[in-house]
Amino acid sequence: MSVRGKHILLGICGSIAAYKSAYLTRLLVKAGAHIQVVMTPDATQFITPLTLATLSGNPVLVDYFNVKSGEWNNHVQLALDADAIVVAPASANTLAKFANGLCDNLLCAIYLSAKSAVFLAPAMDLDMWAHGSTQSNIGKLKSFGNYLIPPGRGALASGLSGEGRLAEPEEILAALDHHFGKDRPLAGKKALVSAGPTYEAIDPVRYIGNHSSGKMGYAIASQLLLLGAEVTLVSGPSGLVPPAGVNVVRVTSAAEMLAACQSHFPLSDITVMSAAVADYTPKAVADQKIKKADSHLTLELVKTTDILATLGKSKRNDQILVGFALETQDEETNAQDKLHRKNLDFIVLNSMRDEGAGFAGDTNKVTIIGKNGDKEVFGLKSKEEVAKDICSRVIRLLAP
Repeated sequence: MSVRGKHILLGICGSIAAYKSAYLTRLLVKAGAHIQVVMTPDATQFITPLTLATLSGNPVLVDYFNVKSGEWNNHVQLALDADAIVVAPASANTLAKFANGLCDNLLCAIYLSAKSAVFLAPAMDLDMWAHGSTQSNIGKLKSFGNYLIPPGRGALASGLSGEGRLAEPEEILAALDHHFGKDRPLAGKKALVSAGPTYEAIDPVRYIGNHSSGKMGYAIASQLLLLGAEVTLVSGPSGLVPPAGVNVVRVTSAAEMLAACQSHFPLSDITVMSAAVADYTPKAVADQKIKKADSHLTLELVKTTDILATLGKSKRNDQILVGFALETQDEETNAQDKLHRKNLDFIVLNSMRDEGAGFAGDTNKVTIIGKNGDKEVFGLKSKEEVAKDICSRVIRLLAP
């Protein structure tokens, strides 16, 4: 989500639609935004500050100052700290105050001090919404550069049905995503990332796997998202929490990962295959748990389909395909061979011989090799920083 890491000031006015603000707060937090809720005094009659403080993780502000402590809620600083101000629900009363510069509560004072984008999501009965004074105020507010998230149609608290319902929280989140995503370098791009290990079943309780944690792939997915891309993450078994806003497809085996990647690859502008996919899988999977009997057990393994090579064969010229090579010997030679055989734009090489690199840890040490033979060598970094280096290379390739 493009709101990830953004500071959103959520204003809530006196309206029965304030109950939706709890869900909106939860959605924004889940999407990775930092939320500061400011309520008008009337809003506290519809939903408690305690509810919103719990959901947002921050104290809710209502007044200019705290009567008990005497602490001032600095409306100017609150406005400056916000990457966007969202007023949802915005009542007819508050819209009128905003439009005419009235300033009799904290939320109004913040609005008049705003430097960031302001989004207004009105909620009121249909006749109030249709009234000439309200529409005049809306026109004036739009002329000031505020963004309107129009109300929807449907059943209203009055028992009537028509236009005036607060936009759904998902619609409000989508408006913010669009706003924050439009100026990012990967806005409008679709990205596919694979991460983690695959588990190849031997019987119902045993499998062949590897030590991949998925940390590198999850970091790449997170960074692509921050850069504005729409990201699909195909993840093998992992205990990691996916980045908020990423479309996660969970798989277990190499065959399942192949199917998922083939499904999403044709629509992807950027594909980064960082998963540690099993090269071999048992030829036959036992229906029942294999009992310990003989002194040894022989498993017949068959080669799995090479996912990266499969995607490389169908890759278009307008697609970027990135692979990883984890090597233990002849590192650069093996990586360059893989780069050309699989039709990659560049490959990310890391060696198991480098301390702090490889599976499970929080750091990595990589070399990026381009298809033209150019090479970038990086020192030991956090996997988040490595993800930034990889995404920077992607952005350079996309540049005209």
